Amino acid sequence: MFENLTERLSQTLRHITGQARLTEENVQEATREVRMALLEADVALPVVKDFVAAVKERAVGQEVSKSLSPGQQFVKIVKDELERVMGGANEKLALNVKPPAVILMAGLQGAGKTTSSGKLARYLKEKEKKKVLLVSADVYRPAAIKQLETLAAEVGVDFFPSSTDQKPVDIATAAVAHARIKFIDVVIVDTAGRLHIDADMMTEIRELHAALSPAETLFVVDAMTGQDAANTAKAFNDALPLTGVVLTKADADARGGAALSVRHITGKPIKFLGVGERTTALDPFHPDRIASRILGMGDILSLIEEAEQKLDKEKAAKLAKKIKKGKGFDLEDLRDQFQQMRNMGGVTSMLDKLPGLGNIPQLAQAQIDNKMFVRMEAIISSMTPAERRNPDILNGSRKRRICQGSGTELQDLNRLLKQHKQMQKMMKKMTSKGGMANMMRGLGGMMGGRGGFPGR
Repeated sequence: MFENLTERLSQTLRHITGQARLTEENVQEATREVRMALLEADVALPVVKDFVAAVKERAVGQEVSKSLSPGQQFVKIVKDELERVMGGANEKLALNVKPPAVILMAGLQGAGKTTSSGKLARYLKEKEKKKVLLVSADVYRPAAIKQLETLAAEVGVDFFPSSTDQKPVDIATAAVAHARIKFIDVVIVDTAGRLHIDADMMTEIRELHAALSPAETLFVVDAMTGQDAANTAKAFNDALPLTGVVLTKADADARGGAALSVRHITGKPIKFLGVGERTTALDPFHPDRIASRILGMGDILSLIEEAEQKLDKEKAAKLAKKIKKGKGFDLEDLRDQFQQMRNMGGVTSMLDKLPGLGNIPQLAQAQIDNKMFVRMEAIISSMTPAERRNPDILNGSRKRRICQGSGTELQDLNRLLKQHKQMQKMMKKMTSKGGMANMMRGLGGMMGGRGGFPGR
């Protein structure tokens, strides 16, 4: 996420961090580089001008001249200004109204409104413990109604049926009346989108807004469209009282223009980021954490929260207990680790959130084949339980059978067995004195000792 911007800013700031003192000349040079990085990231020009002016004003003032490490202070100023541009702090949904609270989802066709409605329903059900009802007012696309019904079933929330011969306002008001009877907390209304902003679309959504008086009116927009996302959001905001933005496909956005432009141009906060296709892939937008990630400082808080939500604590406790008792770390355990890693979004997603590795993901993408872990799981799944528990029994004929069963080569299997041995050693070190330090050394060894990755 935002790899191009991270790489450019990291290079610029690395250069200035080492400066013993900041002069007008090197501040000028650094801010020029920052300006170029932002423009290349497709950040809107008014945002870039405001950002650079604010950084320059603070960098040549008392704040930096009195600092013991001016270079680091400059980096802090850039981080502070990134946070300010994106909104300072996470703004939660304002659902403290008489139930049911209505959330109206607006946006262009293809932005991901329907998918985001399903993700948001899951988020509210699991994180906020709300009873949620999904309803589609998109009477132009029967497939959208069916898609939302499928999503409702998948995330385990109620669905209010609708059909293409009904009026959007009638559908939505009937859904809210049904929600009152059923004591539902939140009604999420998915609206129709168009390929572009038109008068009919705006009239329809204004009528829906007037009839429902929603607690939240969220504009759903594709992050990949860069500063156009901010301009489209502004057009909607001029016609409709938006309360926030949901930025979809943020995981595929290497530039970051939308995230840095939306708040400044619309005055409305980004409330959520869509970061994948799964129904769990919706994150609250934290400007301070995103600023840290953009500057390569990592995002440990999000990583911890993700681990809390997605890792199987029961399996982790069983594994720790097993290793403490002196029982080996077998291939079944290794397969579990691969699955847990996949649940966390894969290796590159985790690297993106680790401090100091902000510019690693794009390098890692070239070196790490995430499909490698899928192949490894397939190899382990092609083994018998006895072979997983004790890989030492694997002879030539067993290996051939496993490779045929998993559709892999013998070298893939041998590489897996070698990595398993290294993991076994690492797990033993974790249980010995100085466990964490030893584990990190072991991990370094597994990754080739020079930042290389297994399987290359």
